[in-house]
Amino acid sequence: MKIKFLLVAVNAKYIHSNPAVYSLRTYAGEELQENIELAEYTINQHMQEILADIYRRKPDVIGFSCYIWNWCIIRELLCEIPKLLPNTDIWLGGPEVSYDGEAVLREFPHVRGIMVGEGEETFRELVQWYVEGQNIAVDNIAGLYLLGGYSKDREALDLSELPFLYSELETFANRVIYYESSRGCPYRCSYCLSSIDKKVRLRDIGIVKEELQFFLDHQVKQVKFVDRTFNCDHNHAMAIWRYIQEHDNGVTNFHFEVSADILREDEIELLNSLRPGLAQLEIGVQSVNTDTLCAINRRMDVERLEEIVAKLRRTDNIHLHLDLIAGLPYEDYDSFVISFNRVYKMKPEQLQLGFLKVLKGSPMAEKAAEYGIVYLNKPPYEVLYTNWLSYEEVVRLKRIEEMVEMYYNSNQFVHTMPVLEQAFDGPFAMYEALADYFEEEGFFLESPSRAYRYQVLLNFAVKYDGEHTELYRELLLYDMYLRENLKSRPEFATDLWEMEECKAFSRDFYKKEEQERVYLPAYHAYDSRQLSKMTHLEPFRYPVWDMSGDFTEGLYYVLFDYKERSPLTKEARTLILPEGNE
Repeated sequence: MKIKFLLVAVNAKYIHSNPAVYSLRTYAGEELQENIELAEYTINQHMQEILADIYRRKPDVIGFSCYIWNWCIIRELLCEIPKLLPNTDIWLGGPEVSYDGEAVLREFPHVRGIMVGEGEETFRELVQWYVEGQNIAVDNIAGLYLLGGYSKDREALDLSELPFLYSELETFANRVIYYESSRGCPYRCSYCLSSIDKKVRLRDIGIVKEELQFFLDHQVKQVKFVDRTFNCDHNHAMAIWRYIQEHDNGVTNFHFEVSADILREDEIELLNSLRPGLAQLEIGVQSVNTDTLCAINRRMDVERLEEIVAKLRRTDNIHLHLDLIAGLPYEDYDSFVISFNRVYKMKPEQLQLGFLKVLKGSPMAEKAAEYGIVYLNKPPYEVLYTNWLSYEEVVRLKRIEEMVEMYYNSNQFVHTMPVLEQAFDGPFAMYEALADYFEEEGFFLESPSRAYRYQVLLNFAVKYDGEHTELYRELLLYDMYLRENLKSRPEFATDLWEMEECKAFSRDFYKKEEQERVYLPAYHAYDSRQLSKMTHLEPFRYPVWDMSGDFTEGLYYVLFDYKERSPLTKEARTLILPEGNE
C-alpha cells in the first residue's frame, strides 16, 4: 500500500537542520523510504505559509518533531491542519511531547499518538503498519503513547546500526552539520533531559572514522557533535581527536561539548597540538556556587576547571565557549556576580549567559515548587524568579547579557574591554554599568548599528574614565581595523594623519614594499597604490596591541594585512613596523 508519511521539522533558523527526521527516514530502510517525505521550515515563517505548503503536499500521515523552540507554532498547526486535511493522521515526537502525553492528546484530540523517546525503530514499525494495511492493533508497537495509554517500553538501539545521514550533502549546503557518536550522559544535572538517559552508548569507532572522513573529503566547514558529554569515554574521545588531527584537511572545524574538569593530561596535550581552528570546545560551567552545584547534581571541581582552561589557552588554538545559567537554586544576584567574574577571568572566546529553562520531564521541573522557581507557562519555560533571584534582577541580568553578547562575544573589542575593565571593580560591574548606560540613552529600544557601537563604547569609557580618552580612541580604532579595512575613518579616529611625518612614512613604506616585498610577499602582483588600498597602515601614539597594558607613549606604525587572517578570531595579520618607533 502506497502512503505518504510527511515528517515535518520546524527549525530555529535556516542554517540549522533537524537530524532527528533524517535519522527516522534513513533508518526506515529503502523499501519504506518511498513512502516518506521530509519538509523543513523555520519558526520565522508565517504559520499560514507552512500550513499551505503542508496542504499542497497532501500527506496521508504527518509526523511533527517537537522541541521548545517550535512547539508554539506546531500547536497552531495542530489546530488548523484537521480543518484542511480531516482524513490525515497526525503523530508527534520529540522531547517537548514525550513527558506529558496524556495532556497533549487531551488538548489535541485529532493527534493519533506520540512517539516517545528514541524513535528510529518505533517510526520504522509505524510506517510499516500503515504500508501493510494496519492489520494489527497499533498498540502492539512499542514506544507509543496513545489515547488508551502507553504501549510498552522499547529497548535502546545499538548506535552502530544507525545508518549515516549525510550521503547527499547537497541538502545541507550552507547549513550546520550535526553528528552523533554517542547517546546518553553519565551525569545527573537536574535541569537537563540528558540526565534521564543515564546509559552512555557509543557508535563503533571504525564507523565513526569512516563518516568523519566523508566530511573531511567533502571539506565540510563545520561538524557539530551533539554528544552530551563528548569526553565521558576517554578512549573514544582520544580516538576521534587523533583521527581529525591526522586527517586534517585545513578547512573543517569540529565542535565538541565536553566536561573540562575531567580532561586528562594526554587529552589536553593532544588538543593543544591541533591546528588553530580545527576544534572548538563548549564547556558548561553553569555556576561556581558549591550549594548550587550540589542542588543541580552537578559534580565539578571548579579549581581543576580553571587549571585546565588555562592549559587549553596556552597555545591559543582552541576556541573555548563557556556557559553560565542564571536562575539556578541557591544562586542569588551577588552569587551570580561571583560566578560571572570567575568564569570571565578564564578568558573564553565566548561566554554565554543563559537563563534556566524548566524542561518538561526534567528533575528540575519536579523540584521547581520546592525551590520557588516560577517560570513561563509557554516555551521556552524560562525562569521568571526564584527564592533567591527576583524578577527585577532577572530582567537586569538579561540586559547585561545583551551587553556581553555585543561587546564580548562579538570579539570586536578584544583590546578595548580589558583596559576599560580596570576602571571598575570587576568585569561584571563594567557590563552592569554599560547596561545602565544603554538604558539611559535609549539604546535598548533602538540598538546602535554595528559601526556606531564603537562610538557608543567610547562615550561610555569617557564617562567613567575620561582621563584616558585618547587611549580609548586608539584602542577602539585598533579593534576596528583588525576586523575590516574601513572605507572611511570613524569620527572618533585620532588626527595623527595630519602630521606630515606620518603621510611621508606611509608613502615611503608602500613604494619600498612595491620594490622589495619584505612585509607583503603575497601581494606580489600589485603596485604601491593598490597595496595601500588592499591593506591598511595606521599610526598610533600608544602600543594598544600590547595586552600587558604597557602603553608607553611614542609614535608607532601598524600594518593590517587582510589577506591573512587568524583562523580562530578572523582578525587581520598585524605587523608593527620597526621604523615607526625610531
